[in-house]
Amino acid sequence: MPHLTTDDGVRLYYEEVGSGHPVVFVHEFAGDYRSYETQLRYFSRRYRCIAFNARGYPPSDVPEDWRQYSQERARDDIRDVLDGLGLPKAHVVGISMGGFAVLHFGLTYPERASSLVVAGCGYGAQPDKRQQFQEETARTAAQIESAGMGEVAKTYGSGPTRVQYLNKDPRGYAEFLAQLAEHSTRGSANTMRGVQARRPSLWELTDRMKALEVPTLIATGDEDDPCLEPGILMKRTIPSAALVVLPGTGHALNIEEPDLFNRACAEFFHQVENGRWPRRDPRSVTGSILGM
Repeated sequence: MPHLTTDDGVRLYYEEVGSGHPVVFVHEFAGDYRSYETQLRYFSRRYRCIAFNARGYPPSDVPEDWRQYSQERARDDIRDVLDGLGLPKAHVVGISMGGFAVLHFGLTYPERASSLVVAGCGYGAQPDKRQQFQEETARTAAQIESAGMGEVAKTYGSGPTRVQYLNKDPRGYAEFLAQLAEHSTRGSANTMRGVQARRPSLWELTDRMKALEVPTLIATGDEDDPCLEPGILMKRTIPSAALVVLPGTGHALNIEEPDLFNRACAEFFHQVENGRWPRRDPRSVTGSILGM
């Protein structure tokens, strides 16, 4: 099994396929490298595609101490994947927890990113939702530890932004739920406590986002309520960002609507690689309604 080692000694499992400019895929809390199967099959026809499992997700290592998991560590693990594979830079794609990590990667290591796809990103980020999010992450981590991930998967995987997937694609949803139930109980609890619960609000990052020059695609489903306002915030704040909203779609948009997601990313990569991805025109943000 292919592994690479991070600078703090954690072994991360990865899979790669294809050749060309590299694309690195970073999974969500409820997913793993398998969540990107439809992307690997599609993009490997033109790109060198890499999907890896975060720490805490076997066959990657599962550190016992939850303090070895953090937003900063998730960010740096992306860097270590690029370093371990000898990649100077790559398109970097992330969903949800992976989207947060990709955004932080772009803010900290912009020279290593050809582009950023930040999708399904925003859970608990709104200032008025912070307390609720802290309470829910603490409760979820405790439930995972007490009942095990196999049991918690049944409820976590059927939340209000997952039912859209169930309704559209019962077979795909069943596969997603079965894979979620296989996740490490220790790793999942540590990730919830160390990464999810401790990450900063997006509203605390606006000054840094205003300086982000890396071409950025923000993507969200229109029924992923916790991510709609954060998606608009990132679009309005990052001068190099565009926003795509997938209709009738929930949280895990890359598996719920793989064709729409792949086409949006492919067009984005094409524009970036041809030097055609624009910054926002300052004339569009004057505050005027009619332009008079």
